[in-house]
Amino acid sequence: MLPKAEAAYFAIADISGYTNFLAAVELDHAQDIIADFMDVVVKGLRPPFRLAKFEGDAAFVYSTGTVDGSLLQDAIEGAYFKFRRRLRDIRQASTCECKACVAMGDLDFKFVIHHGEMVKQKMGGREELAGRDVILVHRLLKNSVGEKLGGRAYALYSDAAIRAMGVDPVAQGLIPHQETIDIIGDVTLWARDLEAAWQQDDAQVRMEVTRDDAYAILEFDIAAPPQTVWEFITVPGQWQKWWDADDIVEESGKGRRGVGTKNHCAHGSHTNVEETLDWRPVDYFTVGITLPVPGAPRIIMTRAVLERPDGTSRFELRIAKPKPKDKAFLDGAAVKFGERMTQAMASLRSMAEGRQPAGDAMEEPALARPSGRFLTEPVKSGARG
Repeated sequence: MLPKAEAAYFAIADISGYTNFLAAVELDHAQDIIADFMDVVVKGLRPPFRLAKFEGDAAFVYSTGTVDGSLLQDAIEGAYFKFRRRLRDIRQASTCECKACVAMGDLDFKFVIHHGEMVKQKMGGREELAGRDVILVHRLLKNSVGEKLGGRAYALYSDAAIRAMGVDPVAQGLIPHQETIDIIGDVTLWARDLEAAWQQDDAQVRMEVTRDDAYAILEFDIAAPPQTVWEFITVPGQWQKWWDADDIVEESGKGRRGVGTKNHCAHGSHTNVEETLDWRPVDYFTVGITLPVPGAPRIIMTRAVLERPDGTSRFELRIAKPKPKDKAFLDGAAVKFGERMTQAMASLRSMAEGRQPAGDAMEEPALARPSGRFLTEPVKSGARG
């Protein structure tokens, strides 16, 4: 039988500065550093993406089926932010002064994202993705966006990907771009300046209710990856499947979930309004909840998803301490909320734990295991010329 064509999102995470880095430094730590950064980025992209293969200095990933547009963008940017935090942490922790460890700051990432069709076919004993759109996303790696952004990191979305995600690129401030690809022709593209996005995220004032600061905590273990749990608690269509709201209407302005997003949760004739005050996918988000009760105080709550050692999740709901005059009200509201959440958790667990990769999904290649030698075993001075 001929391979069946499938619609899919394709993305390539490419390490910028890879060739110059390897050519100019010692190999003792260079490959381990590269493996460490690639491990961070690929794990940050899962899900919605699955790893198709490594391509030297790049990881080629894909996702079949319908993907929430805001969630997909969060995955791309979240993976980049994790790389930047990892880079900062390593530079602060490492005592090695070899050329590789000194030059790791010159490494960066760029992402290219496209939507189209592909087929899976056997090549060299394993399945590979093939098709015109697979070719196109690879050709888009060679572009002039870097010149437009002054060499800064970026995410480059094809117009086909933008339309499939259902987002408004102009409202979101994406930068229009055009490339002409041989054998394909003119391609309309939209770019996100990831350096600017990182600077904004890093400078954001955090508003997290920590465990130490919480007035009350509800916690539930869920045998599913954090990214899956995150989707079920943040995407209105998924959220409403397990929560007892009659309707959940998201108001996100530019069509991108984040700080300022409001969710209107209807329960009969009453509507609760939740405004997002802090947003850090896929770790936590904090909301201010306004109840339809005269004189009710605004309730501040952080919903956090923690990864457990076995890769499953712990879902925590941390309620902020109230003012003394609001304590009695919050005590009553927290009891009712806890009862509803405990009842709803059976549905959430069933849905999140029951989600499996598509039956025809390819087996993912194993990630390289970085040893962390560049953190613990400095290269001796003079070991390399």
